[in-house]
Amino acid sequence: MKTLKAVLAGCGGMAAAWLKPARDIPGLEIAGLVDIREEAARNRAKDFGLPGAVTGADLGAVIDKVKPDMVFDVTVPEAHHGVVMTALSRGCHVMGEKPMADSMDHAREMVAAARKAGKLYAVIQNRRYDPNIRRLKRFLASGAIGRIGTVNCDFYIGAHFGGFRDRMKHVLVVDMAIHTFDAARYLMGSDPARVVCLEWNPRGSWYDHDASAVALFTMSDGTVFCYRGSWCAEGLNTTWECGWRFQGEKGSAVWDGAKDMRAEVVKEAGGFMSDMTGLPVPPGNPADRTGGHAGLLAEFVGCVRDGGVPETAGEDNIKSLAMVCGAVESSEHGKWAEIDWR
Repeated sequence: MKTLKAVLAGCGGMAAAWLKPARDIPGLEIAGLVDIREEAARNRAKDFGLPGAVTGADLGAVIDKVKPDMVFDVTVPEAHHGVVMTALSRGCHVMGEKPMADSMDHAREMVAAARKAGKLYAVIQNRRYDPNIRRLKRFLASGAIGRIGTVNCDFYIGAHFGGFRDRMKHVLVVDMAIHTFDAARYLMGSDPARVVCLEWNPRGSWYDHDASAVALFTMSDGTVFCYRGSWCAEGLNTTWECGWRFQGEKGSAVWDGAKDMRAEVVKEAGGFMSDMTGLPVPPGNPADRTGGHAGLLAEFVGCVRDGGVPETAGEDNIKSLAMVCGAVESSEHGKWAEIDWR
């Protein structure tokens, strides 16, 4: 097996979530580490036992020296565009952190550049590769509760991060809801069309800007998706995966974001309320793509080596970013926003 070489850009807190699974992928070498603070790159090389890795503060220079097959972009959103464009221009495949860009214009440029270069560009959406998400997707896609018409999702976490998030605008929608919006697209199997969003900063919040939001989406197939969330909710918190409810033609399903999945379907219609019966949600399929960061990285490396397109390729993931940008636009202008990723 030919060894594939990777350069990782961005050696902050998230780098460990990439470097740990990367070292377990056969035939993959982390050959370079880049950070605007070169000391951070050197420290990561030391922490992860990479004495031969080239370190530096200039991505282009490190790529030119290492000549890697791929670049892992673990920088902040504002830096994604520059990192991806630099890597693609030097013939590298790229996998990057979410959200894929700080604007739709930048995202479109990155997707177009990957297409022109004939290289893979994919985005980490680690929650897609949660086994419970995969289990629920299989159940919904089976048609057990009929065609889905309404999806409701609740996210309530009291997150005391400190640092930049406490001062960030649209902190919940931009920094966290991207996970939920991407999961919703995957579970519903449809694309976003329009959104109306209200953001606010409730009493007791420790954030400088709006940390709570309600967003109502209409999807391409007519499904309505409602997201309610807060990052300053003290007590009775949901899981990080949210609490979900799916209303279908024949019944409903709920998921608490952990392991509790339940469904009911109509046993006998008639009268004021139909007679319902419980419907078991089958266990997950071991063949499904799972593993969070590890699963996504392994899939990406496999696609680079053997061909194929990652599930979270930029051409698809840009739709999840468009949901975020549409929600922000709606919130800022106080009206419905059309969602366009093309």
